[in-house]
Amino acid sequence: MTLISESREWKALADHVTAVKKTHLKDLLQDDARTEAMVREAEGLYMDFSRQNATPETLKLLLDLANAAGVPDKVKAMFAGEHINSTEDRAVLHTALRAPRDSVVQDRGANVVPEVWAVLDKIRAFSERVRSGELKGVTGKPLTNVVSIGIGGSALGPLFVHTALSTDPEAMAQAAGRQLVFLANVDPVDAVRALHSLDPETTLVVIVSKTFTTAETMLNARTVRAWLTERLGAEAVSKHMIAVSTNLKAVADFGLDPENAFGFWDWVGGRFSVSSAVGMVPLSLHYGFPIMERFLQGMHAMDEHYRTTPLQDNLPALLGLLNVWNTTFLGHSTTAILPYQQALQHFAPHIQQLSMESNGKGVAIDGTPLPYETGEIDFGEPGTNGQHSFYQLIHQGRVIPAEFVGVVRSQQDVYLQGEKVSNHEELMCNFFAQPDALACGKDAATLRGEGVPERLVSHKTFTGNRPSLSILLPELNAFTLGQLLSLYEHRIATAGFVWGINSFDQWGVELGKVLANNVRAKLAEARAANRPLSTADGFSSSTVRLLNRFLEAKTQPPQAGEPHSFPPGLQKH
Repeated sequence: MTLISESREWKALADHVTAVKKTHLKDLLQDDARTEAMVREAEGLYMDFSRQNATPETLKLLLDLANAAGVPDKVKAMFAGEHINSTEDRAVLHTALRAPRDSVVQDRGANVVPEVWAVLDKIRAFSERVRSGELKGVTGKPLTNVVSIGIGGSALGPLFVHTALSTDPEAMAQAAGRQLVFLANVDPVDAVRALHSLDPETTLVVIVSKTFTTAETMLNARTVRAWLTERLGAEAVSKHMIAVSTNLKAVADFGLDPENAFGFWDWVGGRFSVSSAVGMVPLSLHYGFPIMERFLQGMHAMDEHYRTTPLQDNLPALLGLLNVWNTTFLGHSTTAILPYQQALQHFAPHIQQLSMESNGKGVAIDGTPLPYETGEIDFGEPGTNGQHSFYQLIHQGRVIPAEFVGVVRSQQDVYLQGEKVSNHEELMCNFFAQPDALACGKDAATLRGEGVPERLVSHKTFTGNRPSLSILLPELNAFTLGQLLSLYEHRIATAGFVWGINSFDQWGVELGKVLANNVRAKLAEARAANRPLSTADGFSSSTVRLLNRFLEAKTQPPQAGEPHSFPPGLQKH
């Protein structure tokens, strides 16, 4: 396989870096024609990337590189159901999860859309029966609380969507009197956090595990099952627990009704699964299916924009190309995701998984080691909280490209008598100011002109020339939330297509899990035999010391016939 880095287009872009490094954003932003050339608007979303360390020539060279890398053909192949996840021989069809009912999307010659809608129709019917009170718990009370048990993409994505919708007026009204919590971490503290305030009589549990074998998820599921049965008896399992899984035998063996299992497919990667039953079941139970259907429609609208729009006007494609430019060519290893909307507080953690698990690769799709860096460290916090946390570093320390996300109309605005601006406008004043501060900075001459003492001039100097881009949504509701998520899913895919990697596998998560299985076995063995561990157990001397220090706590499992050992936060009162 010929790597993209060997292409003429790659080398032209690499040569162009020198010219760009001679520019400064405070000068580039004086060019109105350049600014206009670096603004795009589509599907109601407005994107301004004029504060990137880039010129119109940069954009042209990036588009040349995308074409040389075959990005348009790779996008077509993904939507057509070709098995572009070659290491697992799978299609990549998360876009089919939000396709209209009359669409045709094929995998191995079969249209998958009817299957998708069969599951969606089942979710609609089930969620309506629960929400209406037709389906009740074992004691006859309506099921108004939902606990969703899953980890990784089975938790981060649905939690992001839930948090974003929880303050949308329409969604709030639909969720009145209901609770939705997520249990992800196998740490028992997370179980206490999720369950301690819930009434088991009104709680419905959704276990999300495709194979029904995910270690952390299934231990949490067994924990919640024990919490339920201790209070409500064994018959509560089938009435208070349902599954998102394809392993119907394991579902039945766990005590659940297989009719209450909602499937998805191996062409849906976990981090891309929010629009599958993984997200749609708990979120539809909480907000109602019509709200979540609009979320799917928003995702589909951006899917279609990505599929049909030429690269030069394609929002996700341009985002992905700028990501490649910043990461690989300018050498910035980190990106800050900065939503100026508290409802998007879980956006950055979800994008963190979506991006880093997809593009954190060191080999090309054929296994060839890469001579260039791919992927970036993603982190973020809503504004203005982040300004009082890490903005010091991004203004005067390392150069970290920033992606600002703002909303024109607040979900919940406050305008106090006598104030010059509303609360939301105050927030957005910072959204507009921060990119300019990063780009233009403040030089020593200006500071001296303001009378700043000489000993403080260097401390108060802002070098500027720090890249960012701004995305503006008209409002934050189910539809625009779907658009935003799809925008970033395809941004990440585009970068992977350029780098020539497989953005849809995740072999890097496997080794640690395998080693944890060995630790589990040896830990239990040593505790049962009341002996310390040694290097003969297959661990390094460092790990042996850590394990033996841990074993000093002498935690003991319940003896046969004894009740479960619950912490105070989960004990029956």
